[in-house]
Amino acid sequence: MIMNIFSKFPQTFWVANAIELFERWAWYGFFMLFANYLTSSTDMGGLEFTQIQKGTIMGVGTGILYFLPILTGAIADRYGYKKVLILSFLIYTSAFIMFPMFTSFTGVFIMYLYLALGAALFKPVISATIAKTTTDETSSIGFGIFYMMVNIGAFFGPMVTLVYKGESNLIFYISAGIIAINFLLLLFYKEPARENKKDNSESLSKTICSVAKNMAIIFKDWKFIIFLLIISGFWTMYNQLFFTLPVFISQWVDTTVMYDFFAKYIPFISENYSKGGVMDAEFITNLDALYIIALQIIVSSIVMKLKPLKSMMSGFLVCSIGMALTLYSQDVIFTMVAILIFAIGEMAGSPKITEYIGRIAPHDKKALYMGYSFLPVFVGNLFAGYISGSVYQKMSDKVIFVKDYALQQGYTISEGLSTSAYFDEVARLSNVTTTELTKKLWVIYSPSDLWMVILAIGLSATILLFLYDKFLMKDES
Repeated sequence: MIMNIFSKFPQTFWVANAIELFERWAWYGFFMLFANYLTSSTDMGGLEFTQIQKGTIMGVGTGILYFLPILTGAIADRYGYKKVLILSFLIYTSAFIMFPMFTSFTGVFIMYLYLALGAALFKPVISATIAKTTTDETSSIGFGIFYMMVNIGAFFGPMVTLVYKGESNLIFYISAGIIAINFLLLLFYKEPARENKKDNSESLSKTICSVAKNMAIIFKDWKFIIFLLIISGFWTMYNQLFFTLPVFISQWVDTTVMYDFFAKYIPFISENYSKGGVMDAEFITNLDALYIIALQIIVSSIVMKLKPLKSMMSGFLVCSIGMALTLYSQDVIFTMVAILIFAIGEMAGSPKITEYIGRIAPHDKKALYMGYSFLPVFVGNLFAGYISGSVYQKMSDKVIFVKDYALQQGYTISEGLSTSAYFDEVARLSNVTTTELTKKLWVIYSPSDLWMVILAIGLSATILLFLYDKFLMKDES
């Protein structure tokens, strides 16, 4: 049955999926490493920004990335998908090349916003292409394939760049090279039909006015707006995978068991994805993408007959439990299982959001409506930045805790030390190893309490979606 559906997809569907794969490869090749790049010690190649600064850059910057498609989707509908894709890849490539030149908070923030513009031009176009090349019969499998491509790129991107984690410049240059591959793929991209081809000469100002009018119309659909607000809660919880989990693992999780296993049986991994006997946090977080590559078609086949809202509810619930559990323990095996639980929920719920909006969007306004599908991601990123910044710094940041611990112990420590050197010095003064000091701080400060915050956010979104389905949509969902 699945193979019969595969044959019904046109060539443009497969080209768009290939473009998505390389775009995600380039994006996650740097983004999975971005949180630790911003906050880790300078002697480890990081910038030593605070968690609040990290949360601001990633939350606001990524939020803007997902807000702009409301405008860029309409521009693509007006001026052509291929033209917008070319502009997107030009911005992407130049941004990745210039990124390593900036190390100040302001400079990094501005460069990230510029990079976000390239991504914002890309996102509604590729989602609309998938929506236009699928039908009611093929949409569930089609968006499942699309989501699998996202995760193939998301998996291989960090696997390549992590090898060069000690050379930050190369991480960005590799992403620039990968995104440039899409210029070649555009030669095989066939422009989907657009209603507004005859209006290419319309000014940008008129297009923006048209967007404002369409926004007013959409905001009159209060049921749809409520749906978008509920989904914002899911994205707030989901984005902790990138904003918080890599930092949490790096600071708190004991990866010795995993390192010893790979050192014994697959030394290539232990040699390339660890440092000083500690596995890279991004390698562990990247298991999410690996699980999805292996299981997405199976999960999509299981949920394809479920109505989108039902599948979303199930997925959100499982996803919330999984993400909360990733922040619960210092045991890396426990973390790996929790990521698997999270991934299963993600596979069941996340693709259905895009599918649901794609189904209800008018055929000639697919890119515009797909632009609005990113609105809850915008809100979710803003809140996710706050959770991973201010909340994490208060509840779970080891850098803050060790300074407080040193103050309580009355230690006198030289100023100007890197964060890792400072931690080593506190361990020396405490006459314990760094591992023992980490465990002591875990007991004293209970950084895992953050799991309750994440679970509460995810469960709230699940319950609200259930009420939305039961009382507002009824048989329509």
